[in-house]
Amino acid sequence: MDLFSVITLLGGLAFFLYGMEVMSGGLERMAGGKLEHSLRRMTSNPFKSLVLGAGITIAIQSSSALTVMLVGLVNSGIMNISQTVGVIMGSNIGTTLTAWLLSMVGLETDNLWLKLLKPENFSLVFALVGIIMIMMSKNSKKKDIGSILVGFAVLMYGMKLMSGAVSPLADMPEFASLLTAFENPILGVIIGAVFTGIIQSSAASVGILQALALTGSITFGMALPIIMGQNIGTCVTALISSIGVNRNAKKVSVIHISFNLIGTVVFMILYYGLDAIFHFSFTDLPIDALGIAVVHSIFNVATTVLLLPFSKMLVWIANTVLRDKQDTTVAPTELIDDRLLATPSIAISEGNSLTRKMARFTHDTLLLALSCDSSFSEANAKQILENEDTLDRYEDKLGTFLVKLSAKELSDTDSKKISKMLHAIGDLERMGDHAVNLMRVFEELHTKKLTFSQQAQQEITVLQNAIREILDMTVKAYVDTDLALASQVEPLEQVIDKLVAAIKSRHIARLQAGSCTIELGFILSDLLNNYSRISDHCSNIAVSIIEISRASYDTHEYLNTIKSGDSDFESNFARFSAKYQV
Repeated sequence: MDLFSVITLLGGLAFFLYGMEVMSGGLERMAGGKLEHSLRRMTSNPFKSLVLGAGITIAIQSSSALTVMLVGLVNSGIMNISQTVGVIMGSNIGTTLTAWLLSMVGLETDNLWLKLLKPENFSLVFALVGIIMIMMSKNSKKKDIGSILVGFAVLMYGMKLMSGAVSPLADMPEFASLLTAFENPILGVIIGAVFTGIIQSSAASVGILQALALTGSITFGMALPIIMGQNIGTCVTALISSIGVNRNAKKVSVIHISFNLIGTVVFMILYYGLDAIFHFSFTDLPIDALGIAVVHSIFNVATTVLLLPFSKMLVWIANTVLRDKQDTTVAPTELIDDRLLATPSIAISEGNSLTRKMARFTHDTLLLALSCDSSFSEANAKQILENEDTLDRYEDKLGTFLVKLSAKELSDTDSKKISKMLHAIGDLERMGDHAVNLMRVFEELHTKKLTFSQQAQQEITVLQNAIREILDMTVKAYVDTDLALASQVEPLEQVIDKLVAAIKSRHIARLQAGSCTIELGFILSDLLNNYSRISDHCSNIAVSIIEISRASYDTHEYLNTIKSGDSDFESNFARFSAKYQV
């Protein structure tokens, strides 16, 4: 094996890792929010979590990425550590699929149909079809399918390069003498763990082992401890991702490491104990790529079967290793964790869930502010101020997170979701500011013991009812992406504008008649301005929902269009005008 063989081996590894990255990215974009939806439906049932973990790992082709995602979800308070156990176990099963795909490289047969399964016979066709789909299609989903095909072809080509580069090793006596060291199972575990930890990809590590197996120099006895060590080495990514997170999130990596360590120790003792008694005949036989895939799968499935009934024990180990502090402080959770950016579809769905939560929170804060008109209290005032601070934090964290997320490679659907969220969070935060303004106005009325005239109060009540309805409609339209409901917001906003103008006009008349004071006039003006601005922000959110769904962002053109003879707009406007009259 000369210098060029080493360069080919490293180049093949680079192709392998890049192909894996491209393929997993395409698979993830295809899956979209379905992954997050599955996570949100997770129950405490370990079996369901197991199936879910395997499914997500197959979808994104990376158990490491799934573990990083779990760390982020726990750090954000979205999941608790007991929910992660089954998912981690399932990810170990899901990652075995790659080994089965790679085992086709060593397929030798004269059967025509089986020959078609060899990567060199179909991966180039995949690459051609994938490139055509990427270049010719305008549909993002077809482009993603093209990326999956190209990524798979590059991955398989990388595997072929690696197997070709190491084939000369079979004739090297130095390599044969080196392999004798791997007959020590402890050393095999350490080598497998260290190498996998360095490249941070158990799939690539298994792939290199399969390439070495094609030389005929690797035996079952050598391969088994290396495979076990590879499972331990893949935990390095979880350890790295645990830096800077809260204590609960760190426990995810402890569970991951404990699961793989316990599985390795148990099966090392079991296998070598039985081998000492029965002297397995296959131990010294050469293993091929398919055999490695089989051993890899058996080990991961058997470990999961063994430890699944003891899920609570793994949680206990994590709690014991990382004991909760007994002081008075509780470890804070992130509003949304940047680690989720590694899995954009999950990040988008979590961002969307948080934006919906922000919308509901804004809605409740404004209703609390409106209630201060009839029942002002210091407790409510304090709560509104605290809520406004929370909304500021939402906007800051979410805005930064979404801007980072928008720089990722996304599907058209996911890009629309980000645009919808970015449009909404600014309006929602400013509505929180108006809630504080309203509270201040009612506080002034309460402190100075001022009251509006009966007629003025009746007019304000009508306007407040309209504000409550537009808030309800806007938040429900946003949370449910209800375009029909969103289209009713603008007509009601126009009615509110008319109500504000009418109340201002009537106030001037009362002021001229001497039935109202200048001081109350200023207070009324503040109220009306805030109500008007709240309805404007509701309109902004509703219009953005409609326009983004149409892949259009011209708000002014949309508003001009619906106000120029749109029958639905006119009928809704007439309905709301009849409902809210002063």
